[in-house]
Amino acid sequence: MASSPSASQGPPRVPNTAFRRLRGTRSPAEFAAAVRRAARAIGEQVACDARYIGRVEAGEIRCPNYAYERVLLHMFPGRTLTDMGFAPRETVRGRGARSRRAYGGDNSPPQLTPRHAESRTLFGHRGPTDNTSPSGLGFDSDASGACLNSPACTICSECPEIHEESDVLRRAFMINGPAAALTAAGAAPAAAGGRTSSASPHRRIGETEAESLEHAVRHIRLLDDRHGAGSLYRQAGDALRAAHELLDAGVPNRQSVTDRLHHGAGELAISVGWLAHDSDRYGDARSHYAEALATARVAADPALEAHAFCNTAFLARDSGRPREAVRAAQAGQQAAKHLGSARLLSLLAMREAGGWAGLGDTSACREALSRAHALFGRGPSDTDPAWMSFFGEAELAGLEAQCWSALHDWERAAGNARRAVALQDPHFVRNKALFTAELAGDLAAMRRPEEAADAGNRALALLGPVQSSRIRSMLDTTAKRLRPYAREGSVGEFLTRQESKVPRPRTA
Repeated sequence: MASSPSASQGPPRVPNTAFRRLRGTRSPAEFAAAVRRAARAIGEQVACDARYIGRVEAGEIRCPNYAYERVLLHMFPGRTLTDMGFAPRETVRGRGARSRRAYGGDNSPPQLTPRHAESRTLFGHRGPTDNTSPSGLGFDSDASGACLNSPACTICSECPEIHEESDVLRRAFMINGPAAALTAAGAAPAAAGGRTSSASPHRRIGETEAESLEHAVRHIRLLDDRHGAGSLYRQAGDALRAAHELLDAGVPNRQSVTDRLHHGAGELAISVGWLAHDSDRYGDARSHYAEALATARVAADPALEAHAFCNTAFLARDSGRPREAVRAAQAGQQAAKHLGSARLLSLLAMREAGGWAGLGDTSACREALSRAHALFGRGPSDTDPAWMSFFGEAELAGLEAQCWSALHDWERAAGNARRAVALQDPHFVRNKALFTAELAGDLAAMRRPEEAADAGNRALALLGPVQSSRIRSMLDTTAKRLRPYAREGSVGEFLTRQESKVPRPRTA
């Protein structure tokens, strides 16, 4: 959160213990997922993540915006916002101005700092000459009345990037959101000849810039969950280049900011690497993951190192280097062993199992799967990384299905794939399409053509909003297995739809 001159004069932050009790034994990421599900149930749109939950529990957000208010009251009927530990809306400074204007009072514009005004313009809010204050728009405000969500506005109901279902708005966000914000925060556009320069070399950078970087990572992941990598990779790469220009151009004002910037840049490199991976750009993905690993080593950041090794193992398995997948997964487990997250170790063990399956070593694969299930059974914890919100029972079953498929144990593979589809949270559209495509391929390998075609048709329906070369490649393999059965039942329909809707995947 960006600080303002008057922020320090406001009331001290008091941890919201009542809200923490509502979360119970769930991790921040799991609770955030529950908030998103509740929002969808009542027709609201919120981009809640583990960081938002942490800010509420730390007392940074004293009163939620109106969209969150409706969602929380729906989740906990009979409770008021005060019961949940929030301050009454009228006691939060900055909101009184909204009430006066609503009833014909003072219409003077709020006095925003230049940094807040710039951030609101970049992220789709009204410009600094608008007569509506951040709190008047329903945003969360701090003691000075400034928007707490600028520039990392993950929860403002009027932000265009929240409406991720719109392709036009999604592209507008990716072009004008993270990349523009990071550029404005200190990175200059490319000069002639591909060189870059900074308009303000060696400027001091702080929490605002770090927040911009973290904002880019969160929204790229959110959009990827809904839409896949196909339309996001180039724009996300622009944001990554801007992030590195920011690091080169600025001088952090303290070590905590330096740590956040390096961690954010590394996580952004991993996110862009994943988009490349999911688009079959394996060479690009390998480069981005190596970049993230180097950043982790320079910054002595074991959490980032474990994440980079986790994705490197996944990529190595998919690109036909199973032994490298095993080594990377084991290195990730070494990096993560003191982080206190059993779920992270479980995911890394699953990555190792995938490598062993690719090597055809059934015994080693079984042992790694056993470790993964035992670690997963320890449950979530507050130390689980925010990026692991996708790793639940559905993902565990889906990754196991892929292991058995690589070992040609189609019965086990299909059983786990079916379970993954049934358990998958609808929020993760790409993963649901992925596991459905996995099921189709396994059923086709078992010579159950009509069931395979039905699953294939469901996967194609899910591919409407999803652009993933990896899923398309899986469905292409399924189609090859089903062509001898083209005259049977729904097989012909699937083959026709697959040929017309799923283009050939690009090569690495």
